[in-house]
Amino acid sequence: MTELGPVAWPPAPIRTERLVLREPGAADRAAVIELLASPEVSTYLGGPRRIDEVERAMPGAPDRRPGLFTVDLDGAMIGQVTLTRETGHLRQAAGKAELGYLFLPQAWGHGYAAEACAAALDWFAGALPGEPVVLATQTANVRSMRLAAKLGFIEVERFEAYGAAQWFGMWSSVTPSG
Repeated sequence: MTELGPVAWPPAPIRTERLVLREPGAADRAAVIELLASPEVSTYLGGPRRIDEVERAMPGAPDRRPGLFTVDLDGAMIGQVTLTRETGHLRQAAGKAELGYLFLPQAWGHGYAAEACAAALDWFAGALPGEPVVLATQTANVRSMRLAAKLGFIEVERFEAYGAAQWFGMWSSVTPSG
């Protein structure tokens, strides 16, 4: 993953009705480890990682990098949203800004992912007006497919990768919001 280009990072925390999107901090380490080791979270991402493996890979505070937002609810991390320019994990996403999201299972079903992703997309549209954003997910991931539609992603294609059917969509803010 590479930087977003001419965007100043980190931005000021982004506040929504219920959430704050901010840079990760040392206090988020335990929640990040839980997120990355969760069997439910990793169902469509190649399967779970052992918790000791994740802990060894993250000896200190979680990485801070351009495009990575920690999603905070009442002072606790409940997930992550990324907006990064992909280097090519999928041919379709190479060189494009890609939206990604991971939320702890206890945060599912409350609309937090939609709220956080919409806020990140609004921020992105202000930072890089008119630049499209792409999203890829397995077609079997019904929740992710539903969220992509809710956010306004339009299907571009379906294809096979990583041993599963994939959905690839694009979003653009052709008109400024507000």
